[in-house]
Amino acid sequence: MTLPPDLLIVDDTPQNIDVLSECLAGLQARIRAATTGEKALELAHRQPPDLILLDVMMPGIDGFETCRRLKADPATAEVPVIFVTARHDDVAEGFRAGGVDYLTKPIQPDEVRVRVHHQLERRALLRELQALNRQLEDKVRERTAELTLANHQLRQEVNERRYMQDRLNYLATHDFVTRLYNRNALDAHVSELLARVQRERVQAVFLLIDVDQFRLVNESCGCIAGDELLRSLADCLAGALGPRDFFARLGGDKFGIVSEEQLAEQSLALARRLHAHLAPFRFEWEQRSFSLSATIGVVPLDEDIVSFEQLMLRADETVYLAKQEGHGCSRLWRTHGLGVEDHRESINWPLVLLDALKQQHFQVHVQRLQRLQPPAPGQPGQGLRLETLLRLWDPQRQQMVLPGAFIPPAERFHVVQELDRWMLREVLRFLGHHRDLHGLIEQINLNLSAVTLREPGLAEEVLALLDTHAVPPRILCFELTETEAIVNVAVARGFMRTLSDRGCRFVLDDFGSGFASFAYLRELPFDAIKIDGQFVRDMDRDSTHATLVRSMVDMAHQLGKPVVAEWVENQDVADLLAAQGVEWAQGFHFHRPEPVTAERIRQWHG
Repeated sequence: MTLPPDLLIVDDTPQNIDVLSECLAGLQARIRAATTGEKALELAHRQPPDLILLDVMMPGIDGFETCRRLKADPATAEVPVIFVTARHDDVAEGFRAGGVDYLTKPIQPDEVRVRVHHQLERRALLRELQALNRQLEDKVRERTAELTLANHQLRQEVNERRYMQDRLNYLATHDFVTRLYNRNALDAHVSELLARVQRERVQAVFLLIDVDQFRLVNESCGCIAGDELLRSLADCLAGALGPRDFFARLGGDKFGIVSEEQLAEQSLALARRLHAHLAPFRFEWEQRSFSLSATIGVVPLDEDIVSFEQLMLRADETVYLAKQEGHGCSRLWRTHGLGVEDHRESINWPLVLLDALKQQHFQVHVQRLQRLQPPAPGQPGQGLRLETLLRLWDPQRQQMVLPGAFIPPAERFHVVQELDRWMLREVLRFLGHHRDLHGLIEQINLNLSAVTLREPGLAEEVLALLDTHAVPPRILCFELTETEAIVNVAVARGFMRTLSDRGCRFVLDDFGSGFASFAYLRELPFDAIKIDGQFVRDMDRDSTHATLVRSMVDMAHQLGKPVVAEWVENQDVADLLAAQGVEWAQGFHFHRPEPVTAERIRQWHG
């Protein structure tokens, strides 16, 4: 509801007040009156009006002084004042005193109403503008407060992002377990240092440290104990290093140290110092105490090394040769310390293997398995069982290289996964091309390394190959070796169950060669076991081995697993195995491996 305007008429003549009141009657305004300036000031201060019509000539204080006092009072400073005067000379003085308009006597009613209405409208608009300004100021204050809060939050976010960026940079260059530099950081540091070696001829060496007994602790006490051991070991080794030595963990149980301004002979002293720090080291876990040693390979950084990968090849080879001399040894890289031919083959194995894959120098050979027991009633017994074996053809020497020569370096240089996949593709391609053999072959075995087994997506890759070549999954059997411990049993179980559900089979290879055999038989869905040939080969002459074989056969049969014995080289061993109930035998006594061909498989079955 809008209130009527409040007008204050100030004049010392009551008749003038009446005339002005009559002129303003149509405005429906509330009109108050004062006959002196003092009374006007009192009324206006008590309740400020919307407009004052002020006579100039009055007793006491005149209109000009009254106006000046009104404007000096904050409560009435904004109230518009219209002077009423008979003298034109008063107009300028009135404006100087603070008036906004004037009326001349004698009064003209229309003029009074127009001027008053104009000032009231102006007053209303001014108040509306002031209200809008106040709202705007409130919004500005509110927005300023929001911006202040937003700026505070933004600063927090910026600080958090800076922290996260610093954290990410740290994680990108440091090992989570030991807090040392990681392999990426070592790669960057070595690459920069190799450039300096080329330009400035700086002296520096690289030490590769391989902890000898880490696997024992990790597998017997668990990965938590293994991580704690790595942390303690890193602290122990760091005590032997100088402030400028670059110390990193490469992964697993391997550490790397870059030491600048060191000659090759001086670096051996650093290796001896590391051994000395490790000698009294003891790792305590759940009332068990472990002592550890390390094998150290020392490689000087020279102009012949142009990449981090080349340096690591030299370091890996040096550690490998040092391990041949026993645990806890150090060895300095020396090209002339090896036989020329041995050095050429060992250091070039990664390139040899990769080139052989590209140039198809690998071949698939097979060896037949011999049945020693008649098939159980209702079970098929006429099909062939074969094991596929990988061979490498050396075109320079024109001779075949056996797996014992190239599998260890393939594992050391992480190429074995590529070999496993090549073998898988070639065998399934062969079976897909000769589909008439599907009815002749009961089972064909492929060896699979534990490293390959742990790769994600392997099961799906196998199933895709089976579908692509239309090979019945029942034919395919994977041999998983026990000597390469399956670190992640859950991954192995998932892989085996995925393929078992489609009909593939699994054999635990080298049974008896490691401490985890019986655990594997309980944890993983193997269809059969293969006894390690080192126990089988001389069991006719070694009673201890014969007893061990008998115990392993009994264990497998109690679990309902058929047994395969490998390395059978004479009839006496074959007879002993048959007498113990071994179902299958494999070895040179029955068949020497040969290249796989469809014609030979048909001959064997015929």
